Amino acid sequence: MRYYLIAGEASGDLHGSNLIRGLKAEDPDAEFRFWGGDLMSGACLPDVRSRGGVDSGLSPLGGAHPAGTDTGLVRHYREGAVMGLTDVLAKAGKLLGNLSFCKKDILGWKPDVVILIDYPGFNLKIAKFCHSKGIKVFYYIAPKTWASREGRNRKLKAWVDKLFIVFPFEIPYFTRKGIPFEYCGNPLLDAVDNHNYVRPEEGKYIAVLAGSRKGEIGRMMPVCVEVMERMHSMPAYSGYRFVIAGAPARTEEDYRPFLKPGMEKYVKIVFGRTYDVLKFADAAVINSGTASLEAALIAVPQVVCWSTSPLTAYVARHVLKVMEHIRFISLGNLCLGRPAFRELVQEDFTPEKVTEEVTRLVSDSAYRSAMLESYSEIRKSLGQSGASRSIAASMIRSIAGKQ
Repeated sequence: MRYYLIAGEASGDLHGSNLIRGLKAEDPDAEFRFWGGDLMSGACLPDVRSRGGVDSGLSPLGGAHPAGTDTGLVRHYREGAVMGLTDVLAKAGKLLGNLSFCKKDILGWKPDVVILIDYPGFNLKIAKFCHSKGIKVFYYIAPKTWASREGRNRKLKAWVDKLFIVFPFEIPYFTRKGIPFEYCGNPLLDAVDNHNYVRPEEGKYIAVLAGSRKGEIGRMMPVCVEVMERMHSMPAYSGYRFVIAGAPARTEEDYRPFLKPGMEKYVKIVFGRTYDVLKFADAAVINSGTASLEAALIAVPQVVCWSTSPLTAYVARHVLKVMEHIRFISLGNLCLGRPAFRELVQEDFTPEKVTEEVTRLVSDSAYRSAMLESYSEIRKSLGQSGASRSIAASMIRSIAGKQ
């Protein structure tokens, strides 16, 4: 069968790559065309090569492979990544162009199903289009309508054939909303547990994950750099190094300009090894997102930090006042229903507070132990391993009309 997948950011690329492997295991004749990134490309590559050495179609712009002629990457997510309302407005023209191209590409390639992965601003428009054309639509990694924009539930119910959710706390919510869904566990368990870990740095170090988008990095790095300077000046922590886990689709130039002369002696930037960086760190400073849940599953003490533009922050706070049941911004804390680790949001995201929290994570053994015990509860809440293949098998049965 032909599968057309759309992921718009790094976490979607990760989930999409695991799903592709699951689909290939369940459907040896599977063909893929997708919007995503390097991980999805890597998941597809062996399959393409096995068909007589055909070109993989992994052009970063997708322009070399007209719709209907070959499978592979259509657009890299870095081309359309946005953060917050101001970024959306600035890139509106480009996003509309991508939307128009995507619709034409889907019609030209004629997939058996379109699988949308998170990224609701773009993907819900594609869902409406595909539904109008009679193309089956699955939504994998549900839009977070339990946190904001509940009006999107009406669109999910109208345009999506089935929703595939990955968090246990979503089960009662989508049940109440009457939206058809399936829960087969969370694929991050497989990604974390099957990784071959290799230490990226000798000695003690603090991990820094500043986000995958330029806007996130621009807001995180200045504060993180001051935290590094403060800790390096303290006798108790002067021997620590700091390892920045470079995000996929980013380069050193996205991080290096924030560092000050001399910091290269105790600051290192590592790409393509985020799990390794987390695994061997004494503590981690993490931009809110999938990485905070990955850190919990890998079992590294963490503090989650988040800031955005004043406009986006104003809107977010208004939404959270309306959605009184949402008390956290981190997936791990949401899974647990209480704080396993601290969240420093907007005005609280300061060098002083981050430094205070990181030093406590390193030095307070009781505090660390309590956090790691909470991590065990988070892991248990996510169910069994093998989620990606289970989800793939369920999708194939649904396409065949067997469920």
